[in-house]
Amino acid sequence: MNTETENEAKSEEIKGTKVTIELSPEDEPAKARTSLGHRALVAVAALAIVGAVILAGALPRIRARERVDAATEIMAVPSVSVTRLQLSSPTRELILPGSVQAFSDSPIFARTNGYLKAWYVDIGARVKKGQLLAEIETPEVDQQLDQARADLATAQANYKLSQITATRYQDLLKSDSVSQQATDNAQGDFAARTAMVQSAQDNVNRLEELQSFEKIYAPFDGVISARNIDIGDLIDAGSSGGPARELFHIVSTKILRVYVSVPQVDSQVANPGLQAYLTFPQFPGRKFPGRLVRNADALDASSRTLNTEIDVDNPTGELRPGSYAEVHLKLPEDARTFLLPVDTLIFRAQGLQVATVKGNQAQLVHVTLGQDYGNQVQVVAGLNGNETVIDNPPDSLLSGEPVRVSQPAANGEGQ
Repeated sequence: MNTETENEAKSEEIKGTKVTIELSPEDEPAKARTSLGHRALVAVAALAIVGAVILAGALPRIRARERVDAATEIMAVPSVSVTRLQLSSPTRELILPGSVQAFSDSPIFARTNGYLKAWYVDIGARVKKGQLLAEIETPEVDQQLDQARADLATAQANYKLSQITATRYQDLLKSDSVSQQATDNAQGDFAARTAMVQSAQDNVNRLEELQSFEKIYAPFDGVISARNIDIGDLIDAGSSGGPARELFHIVSTKILRVYVSVPQVDSQVANPGLQAYLTFPQFPGRKFPGRLVRNADALDASSRTLNTEIDVDNPTGELRPGSYAEVHLKLPEDARTFLLPVDTLIFRAQGLQVATVKGNQAQLVHVTLGQDYGNQVQVVAGLNGNETVIDNPPDSLLSGEPVRVSQPAANGEGQ
């Protein structure tokens, strides 16, 4: 009881009194160790703070660099759009320019010399075969014909006299009234007179035929497309050495010929019987049926094309020779071909190529083209139809290079 009271009294005394603790010399090393540890702790804390500050500043830069590297790697892979092959139809339409010509086209010349007496038809006139077109006055030919007829009459008179003489001498020879020599002379003169009559007759026939050319007739049914003469013009048949003068020009337009040059790649199917139709700028929306009737069966060495002829009926005459036409040929497809947009093609020294996507890599494929349709081309070899083709590929694209497809391919895309 007394002890507890004393402790409480000491506690009260300590609370009101400043306490001083003195260390003994044995406590000095402990004090030094405590101070050194404290400074080390402060240094570590300072280094940690500095490291945290540096890390806080460098970490965004590291992350930004990582993002830039990732973006650069992504941008290094070209982004491409793709298209699917379009299968061509079993028959395709080949459109080519055509030159329309008359089925029969003939200039009409004179076969005799003279002056034009009259003409009876003008340009645009529809004429029938044998119809009189013009008449020529031929005074020189008429006089030559009169002289030839007179020569024929003389030759016939001499022929008759020679015939009588030869017959008489033949009868007198039987009674030895004339010599054999005289009889032979009479027979020879008769043979010569016979030949002279024939010659004179032939000359008359020639001049009569020449005189018949005074009248100019139409050689076939057609239309007069040109008249180059007028009344009083001097007509020269060309016998004087100069070029003959064309009197009329006549064309037959019931059937028209259209000549078309078919490219070499399609020449094997451009055979007689192939159906076609024509379109004309002056008849928008109308189609005129025709049929391929013949081809040259040989390519033109300068253009590598096959010359073909298409006949078109023109009963009303509304189609005119000399017109320009677009000829649409229906060609059968013998092989499986495809259509691609023209901007998928790559033109390089290695040849014509297209870029396809296989996996995530580009593959360059050599192709062979057929017909060019303007915005599309026909591919006849090099593709099997399952490829995905890159549309508008970069010029630097290489085979095996990684690519990234920016949009999915759709069937018929790029048509």
